[in-house]
Amino acid sequence: MRRPSVAYIALAGAALLFGATFVVVKEAVAVLPPLAFVGWRFLIGALALLLLGIPRGRSIWRDGLVAGVLLFAGFALQTAGLAETSASNSGLITGLYVVFTPLLAAVVARHGVGLGTIAGTATAFGGLALLTVGDGVTFAVGDLLTVGCAIAFAGHIVVLARVAFRHPVIPFTAIQLLVTALLSLAGSALTEGFPLPNGEVMPALLMTGLVVSGGAFLLQVWSQTVIGPTRTAIILALEPAFAAAFAAWILSERLDTRGWIGAALILTGIYLVLANSGDRDELPAAEAITPAH
Repeated sequence: MRRPSVAYIALAGAALLFGATFVVVKEAVAVLPPLAFVGWRFLIGALALLLLGIPRGRSIWRDGLVAGVLLFAGFALQTAGLAETSASNSGLITGLYVVFTPLLAAVVARHGVGLGTIAGTATAFGGLALLTVGDGVTFAVGDLLTVGCAIAFAGHIVVLARVAFRHPVIPFTAIQLLVTALLSLAGSALTEGFPLPNGEVMPALLMTGLVVSGGAFLLQVWSQTVIGPTRTAIILALEPAFAAAFAAWILSERLDTRGWIGAALILTGIYLVLANSGDRDELPAAEAITPAH
C-alpha cells in the first residue's frame, strides 16, 4: 500500500536533518580530516543498520555497490569542499543536485529536455556564479568540489529510482553506507594517515552516523520508492534553505548582497526545473514491498 503523505513528511524531516549536518560537519572537519570523518561516520551508520537487516543475495550487493560508489563520491567531495568553503555555500551548492536529477533522469529515459528545465538550469548556474566566483573570475576550490558532489548525488538519486524497489530497504541502505565507509577509510589511509576519532569529534560522528546517515538517509531511500525521484528532489530542495538557516543561527555566517542574490537565483532555478517536470517522473516510483530478512 502506497503512503505518499507519510513519505512527504519523512522526506521533509530528512531534509531538515541533512541541512543541520552542514554546521556539524563544518566544525568536525577542523578536528578530523574529511575522508576519515566520512569513513567513521558511515561505518557507524552501516553497523547500526546491519544489526537490523543482513543483506542476502548477489543482486542486492551488486546494486548496493553501484549506489554506494556514487554516495561515497558525493559525501567525500562535499566534506572535502566544506573544509574549504562556508556551510552556507556548501548547502546552497549541494542543492544543485535537485537541478541535475531531472537532467540525468531525462538522459536515462532517453527523452528531450524542455525549455523550462533549460531556463531553470541557466538560472541556477547564474546564481552559482554570483555565490562563488571571486575576484579575477575564479571559483574557490571548496565550491568546485561541492559542485562535483551535487552531480554525484543526482546520479545516486537516479540509480535509486532504478534499483531501490528491488530490495528490502534496510539491508540495501546498509550496503551503501558500508561501501561509502570502506572507500572513505581506504582513501584516508592513503592520503590522511588514517587518523582515529577522539572524544572531541565523537558526538558529531554519532549524530551524523546514527541520526543522519542511518536515519535520514534511510527515510530518503524508503520515501523515494513511494513517490519517485522528481518528487523526492522537490522535497529535498528544502535542504539548502535549512543549511543556510542553521549556518546563520549557529555559526553566525552571513551572506552579502551578491551572495543573497546568488542564493535566490539558485533556489529559483531549482524550482523552475522541478516545476517543468510537473507530475511526470522520468523514472517511475516503485514500492519496496519485500520484507527485510
